[in-house]
Order: sequence, then structure tokens, then C-alpha cells
Amino acid sequence: MANTKVLITGAAGYIASQLLPTFRERYDLVLVDVTQKNRQGEEIKDVWVLDLIDPDRSKYAQHFDGVDAVVHLGYKRRRGPNPLEHFFDEKQNVEMAYNVLRTAYDAGVKRVIMASSNHAADWYEHALIHQRAMEVLDPYTLPLSDNFYGWAKATYEHMGFLFACGGMDFRDASGRERHTGGNLGTARKMGVVMVRIGAPRELDITLYRGDPMTYKRDLGAYISPRDLTQLFSKAIDTPHLENEHGIPWQVVYGISNNTRAFWSLANARKVLGYEPEDDSEVKFAGDIQGFLVGDGATGGLGRVGR
Repeated sequence: MANTKVLITGAAGYIASQLLPTFRERYDLVLVDVTQKNRQGEEIKDVWVLDLIDPDRSKYAQHFDGVDAVVHLGYKRRRGPNPLEHFFDEKQNVEMAYNVLRTAYDAGVKRVIMASSNHAADWYEHALIHQRAMEVLDPYTLPLSDNFYGWAKATYEHMGFLFACGGMDFRDASGRERHTGGNLGTARKMGVVMVRIGAPRELDITLYRGDPMTYKRDLGAYISPRDLTQLFSKAIDTPHLENEHGIPWQVVYGISNNTRAFWSLANARKVLGYEPEDDSEVKFAGDIQGFLVGDGATGGLGRVGR
């Protein structure tokens, strides 16, 4: 039996570096990025150099042919200190997400997994969670962000729903407007999983001195390389993605089984079968002792906040 064929965008990037050791053994890969070198200047084997922001999709459409699943990790970094100017770079990321979804859809790809972020709903975190006015953030709470990075991620998520719901228009074949749902189910439903990745990095305690509140937050957001790999593998391999409305579209949080987490893993566990193996409270226990708990601790009480 042939291996699942998976196309990965952003294949020379940081998230891909955590996935590729396992994915190279498990799947037949098509790797795409704007460069063949990672941040350390090391060349990544077998990467096609392509610009997925280019609106001329014919330049890269052939790479999607015969692909079973796309993992979209590609991202253009925002530039400049003015957050109001970040719209322009994030707009290009939204355009790239559309190009990936559209090209995959046209090629008959069965599933697209996209790297979203917990910032898609970070207004709740900034305004409520750390003030202890909200306990847990569910992935289906209306995504609200107070910055253009989060806005773009939330836009990916809604756009993915369009490709998953089987509608695409509210007009029928004659051009008549149909607002009663008569057009739903007339188009192909492509499976879409949005992974709101938390903190996929080691937490260096020296960077948090004097800022225990942020350290608590990142302990909750942490995801280990093996949990990240498991989650993305489950998103590719799980046979059925349908939500309670029959739409093959899921938004899941990408975190480990962290004691201090305030993002819900309920649907990642139920739908994808995700069973994270790590807990930041255990992994970083030595750093936590003395900084947040124990003699001389300055971090304050509580799972989050001051």
C-alpha cells in the first residue's frame, strides 16, 4: 500500500524542522518553500523553491497533483515596529493561505492542515484570562484578536471553513440567490484542520527573570516536538473530521498536556485522538522551583496572572 503523499509548505522553517524527522519516514513528501536553507544556513534536502503568494497558481499547481494532504506552514514575517502597518504583510499571508487552499481544492486534495495560532483568539487571553475573569478558552469561541497577526490567523480559519462546508456560493446554477441553504452540499467538501500552535520551543528561564506572568503563560502554551509531531500526524491520518454539523473542519489547540494550560484540548482528543505525552510542569520543574514555587519564589500564586 502506497504511503500518504503530503505536501509541506514552509518546509525550511522552524515548525517543519520538528516534523520532518518523523514525516520523512512516514509519508511521501513534497517540500516547498521560498528558500532551501533554514535559519542556520543549512540546506534542507528536496525543497522546491516556490512563491505561494504569487496569484498565478499555474506556476506551482503541478506540485499539488496526486497529493493526499497539504500541511501549510508557510509564513511571511511581518516587518516594522508599527503594528498598524503589519496589515500589509499579514494580508499577503492571507492571500498565500487562499492560494494554498484553492490550489489544493482544484487538485482534489482531500485534506489541508494549516498552522494557525493561539493568537487567533488572543483578545480573550489579554483581556480576561490573565485577569482571572475567564478560565478556559474553547477553540470554537468566536476568534477575536487585538492585532493583525491574530486577525490573519482567524481569517485562515474562516477561509478554511468555506472550502470545507460544500457551499461556496449563495447562488444556484441559474444565478438566482438562495439564502435558505439550498446550495449547501453542491460543492466538494475538503477536510480542513486548523492547528492553533502555542509555544513550540524550549523555555529558557533566563528570558523570564522579572516576568513570572509571561512564564506562567508560556508554560501553559508549551508544546514539545513529539507532541507537535503527533498532533500534525493525527490531523493527517484521522479518517473522519466532521464536526457536529457534518462539516469536515476542525480548530484545535496545539499544546502539550500542560498543568497550566487554559486552552481546551477536548476536540483534539475526541476528534483526532490526540494524546499529548508531555507536561511543561514536569519538563521544566527545576526552573519552576524557586521562581514560581518554593522558598524565595517571586512568581505569585495561581496558575496564571500575578
